Amino acid sequence: MIGPMKGLRRDGQRLRWLTGLWLVALALALGLLIRPAHTADDASGVLIPVTGPIGPATSDFFVRHLQQAQESGARLVVLRLDTPGGLETSMRDMIQAILAADVPVIAFVAPSGARAASAGTYLMYASHIAAMAPATNLGAATPVQIGGAPGGGDAPTPRPKDAKDGKDGKDAPSGEKAAPEPGSAMERKAVNDSVAYLRGLAELRGRNADWAEHAVREGASLPAEEALAANVIDLVVTDLPELLRAIDGRVVKLQSREVTLQTAGIVLREVQPDWRTELLQLVTNPNIAYLLMLIGIYGLLLEGYNPGSIVPGVVGAISLLLALFAFQVLSVNYAGLALIALGVLLIVAESFVPSFGALGLGGIVAFVFGSVMLLDNDVPGFGIAWQMVAVMGLAGSLVLLGIVSFAVRARRQPVVSGREGLLREQAEAVEAFEHHGLVRVHGELWNAVTRRPVQAGQVLRIVRIDGLTLEVEPVSN
Repeated sequence: MIGPMKGLRRDGQRLRWLTGLWLVALALALGLLIRPAHTADDASGVLIPVTGPIGPATSDFFVRHLQQAQESGARLVVLRLDTPGGLETSMRDMIQAILAADVPVIAFVAPSGARAASAGTYLMYASHIAAMAPATNLGAATPVQIGGAPGGGDAPTPRPKDAKDGKDGKDAPSGEKAAPEPGSAMERKAVNDSVAYLRGLAELRGRNADWAEHAVREGASLPAEEALAANVIDLVVTDLPELLRAIDGRVVKLQSREVTLQTAGIVLREVQPDWRTELLQLVTNPNIAYLLMLIGIYGLLLEGYNPGSIVPGVVGAISLLLALFAFQVLSVNYAGLALIALGVLLIVAESFVPSFGALGLGGIVAFVFGSVMLLDNDVPGFGIAWQMVAVMGLAGSLVLLGIVSFAVRARRQPVVSGREGLLREQAEAVEAFEHHGLVRVHGELWNAVTRRPVQAGQVLRIVRIDGLTLEVEPVSN
């Protein structure tokens, strides 16, 4: 009994060790999961850089880190801007997050040489404090259309004569009849909606609403010093330390309360884009989305022509779904998307229908026009590069040329099967016969007729086929 008892004790000790290790691992995992976020002692403020075109990836990055800053108890968030503009939907998501934030948001256009154009101007007006570095500019807030819907960007639109002047705010004389606004009804709606939106932000923050309308209707821009003089921004500072010293003691009004900023000696923690933001930015890049769509279409076509290949179908399906997701957030022109799909199908159909290049040529034309129409190049950073369209159009032309060349080559090659193929073959006489007998062709025995006597083993030429009977004649020496 002693042996079994020792074994039981050893098993019990091993079990306790394993249980202890499992509990330690569980505690470490829980510690990683429930570890407290950065507190105000870790970093009193958060610096969120926004550089380049504003799109879905930028909006997701900013909104998530603004929410994390609120949860960590940060005193303020500094939004450092250098953007040419971007998509209206992404811009509005960021503005809604700023307006609902329970932490002050300071927009700072920096470093020198940076800009806050188009969508960046709206973000400046929405922020609790707007600051700019010397030699920076903002403005050009006229909306453009992308995918048939209003979008954010900067494309100058002629200013109607009855618009308010950006400097003195005077209206056209009441006795004069206002000139009709230029552009289509949809364009006027987009401009008026943007004017009302930016004026509302200006009135909320106590900034120059007349110049805001001027920036939307005429696409006007201002450098930093003139923007300060026109009450478009709150201050001009050189760098972040000077910004923090300048805003110390200022009172800002949040959604439900007023806060006095205490920024002397504050520590700013700069956040960087994580893998999620990088992936979203990659997928929503118009050129990448364009390539993913083509890979998806060609992959599914290859899988259809070679069932069971698996790899083309899997890669094509994943690529096409990613492309459709990107096009959903980018608001593409669906007429252009349909033309691209039609063009690819016509190029592929050229190999099955003897159209002498008509289908393929039509496919190339549809493909190129669809690629040009797919996205609006007026929105900064959200157009497909013409070099990409040219390369893909050239690739489609090469595919068409290859299909046509293969068809011509196949037409010139001799027939190797069927009745036509037999007429080019030679037979061997199995026996001697004068009119009817047996011959061997490709190891098969055939009934044969001839007008000239044939010797056994003699090489014969097939001149005609009548059902299952061959008409042969001796090959002349």
